[in-house]
Amino acid sequence: MSKAAEVWPVDTFRVRIGSEIGVSDWFVIDQRRIDSFAAVTQDHQFIHTDPDRALASPFGGTIAHGYLTLALLSAMAASGVPALQGATMGINYGFDRVRFLTPVRVDSRVRARFTLSALSERGEGRWLMAFGVVVEIDGVDQPALVADWLTLVLGEPQSCATALLQDSQ
Repeated sequence: MSKAAEVWPVDTFRVRIGSEIGVSDWFVIDQRRIDSFAAVTQDHQFIHTDPDRALASPFGGTIAHGYLTLALLSAMAASGVPALQGATMGINYGFDRVRFLTPVRVDSRVRARFTLSALSERGEGRWLMAFGVVVEIDGVDQPALVADWLTLVLGEPQSCATALLQDSQ
């Protein structure tokens, strides 16, 4: 059973602070995905979108945008991190730290490992979860990226704007 199919009560998360709580599925970073990301972000630098020209680069071919790899964290978490019991949604709350360590070459597979760094209740039905994330590249020793990622998890239905306003107070 994948971690994404698991639902943990808050107490289970609390005892797992400091521990790895999930590993995502593998995600293929093919040229189509890179080109689609380039189109959305308007970042068409040749090292991402021109396979012929990128052959002469230090990378020997096209590489994924660092932000493409970062943007996949939500999908990776969905496939690898257990859900919080009673949660109705999660909101990306930001990053305390992000480092891009190794380029992700076209046709590579990546996955993320999630360590629960902190969990704090932010009011009735709201929790702030902090994750240490390492994105691995299949067959490469050094990770693609490391990040300290924050997610606000909401339990009872409320508007995102209301939850963010309450959390900022």
